[in-house]
Amino acid sequence: MLLIVTLGVSTLCASQASATDLVGSVRVIDGDTIDVGTARVRLHGIDAPEQGQHCGAGGSGHWACGAWVTENLRQMVEGRMARCVELDRDRYDRIVARCFVDGEDVGEQMVSRGFAVAFTRYSMDYTTHETAAREAGLGLHAVAFDPPAQYRKRSAQKATKNAQKECVIKGNISRDGAERIYHMPGQRDYKATRINLSKGERCFDTAEDARLAGWRPAKR
Repeated sequence: MLLIVTLGVSTLCASQASATDLVGSVRVIDGDTIDVGTARVRLHGIDAPEQGQHCGAGGSGHWACGAWVTENLRQMVEGRMARCVELDRDRYDRIVARCFVDGEDVGEQMVSRGFAVAFTRYSMDYTTHETAAREAGLGLHAVAFDPPAQYRKRSAQKATKNAQKECVIKGNISRDGAERIYHMPGQRDYKATRINLSKGERCFDTAEDARLAGWRPAKR
């Protein structure tokens, strides 16, 4: 009797799990993001070049690898039916999921063909597929390219550096994130204050703009 009950519970759990799967027609957003029906989905475990990213160095030339990867994913799955298993939510509240088209794992296919890399910060699921693609010189591995995470970090640093040059009023966030403070030219800490856009810090044209945005003036 206990065995029968256990099997019954297992069957019920499996049924509930399958009921939560996301199913719908695919629209490709970029190399690792798709819409499945009306839901925005970030493909689990992979990282593809950013849409505006360029690859290649030396004799390889410079080419729009981000757009190229997006187009390859589009040819693979655009308009087809996908089944996605939600695993998490990212900081943009997108569904992070493993998605299947005709029974094939889309993320695995992207990495195996050299269109994306394993996103080892979050998952080790596709590391062997990346190694095989790299050794075979497939896709991105046939040329020089910056890993997408490295490209994003460098782009953020460049944007922050430009912001420092153009900043008039510096909107700074305290280390514990509790306070948003703006510094005016001439104040004691103005020159030493650095703006980190990735943390949500920003520049303002006027003190009024800063106050309206919810920032308070620095005391010194």
